[in-house]
Amino acid sequence: MPSAPHSAYFLVGPTAAGKTAVAQLLAAERGADILSADSMLVYRGMDLGTAKPTVAERAGVRYAGIDLVGPDEWFDVAAYAAHAAAALARARAAGRPVIVTGGTGLYVQSLLAGVVSRPPADPAWRTEAEQLLATHGLGALQDRLRQLDADRFRALTASDRQNPRRLMRAVELARATDGGHAPSRPLAAASSNTPQLVGLRLPPALLWERIQARIQTMYAQGLLDEVRRLRAAFPTWSATARQAIGYAEALEALDGRCTIPEAQQRTALRTRQLAKRQMTWFRHQVRVRWVEVAPGATVADVAARVRELWNADGPTPVYY
Repeated sequence: MPSAPHSAYFLVGPTAAGKTAVAQLLAAERGADILSADSMLVYRGMDLGTAKPTVAERAGVRYAGIDLVGPDEWFDVAAYAAHAAAALARARAAGRPVIVTGGTGLYVQSLLAGVVSRPPADPAWRTEAEQLLATHGLGALQDRLRQLDADRFRALTASDRQNPRRLMRAVELARATDGGHAPSRPLAAASSNTPQLVGLRLPPALLWERIQARIQTMYAQGLLDEVRRLRAAFPTWSATARQAIGYAEALEALDGRCTIPEAQQRTALRTRQLAKRQMTWFRHQVRVRWVEVAPGATVADVAARVRELWNADGPTPVYY
């Protein structure tokens, strides 16, 4: 960590918690930049399915961390950290505060503690892995990792074992460590020395209601048309973009592999599972002062409580 760390205001929490609207209000109030910490907002053109801030919202507040690569390009936490460092430096030079908002734990972690040094992405392996996945399915990637490093495979969560992107990276790390005899270092559990953030938390029933409403809005606003345009412009997508929640299901619906209601139902389930994983990560990896979002609470109500905590605690030190 640099000897004189800089700082930012953090607003974290699960997907569909309302972080963007609250951050937008407070950024406009404070003249702050917003740095997204959401791994899906980096893809250009993937707007409706990621609930990306609208063009009008971005016209009123400076955003970073959004629209960085096409759906056909690989992007990882190291690339994010490089972009974030530059965005933080620009804001600092201009004398503007920064609000970091999002739910991607590894992106948040990179801002707090930097990126653990790991082997860079291997384009040749990525091409091979994509072909392996397309030809033999997810099980082939799982088998490859078991063969290289059974310990690393066992250390993966059940959801990560079903995630092609995570499996590809795990195999890549195992290959780079000569058979994987040095498993990747897990993140340390949160302690009293861990920086404290502010987050939004909703009752499960309210969060589920918001998730379902968001999906209905995505489809009403034209998600299927967006996916058609993206596929025409980018015939081949990266593994991460192809498996993005909402987009994977929309592609299945367009290809006739499920109905639109089935796609919506699957999207809702995957979004709910993501929200649970995000909350688990934030509970164990960082300290969060939670703002409880009650039914009927307005954006202004929630923003008032976040403002109060930020004013009391001050900004959080960041690595860059």
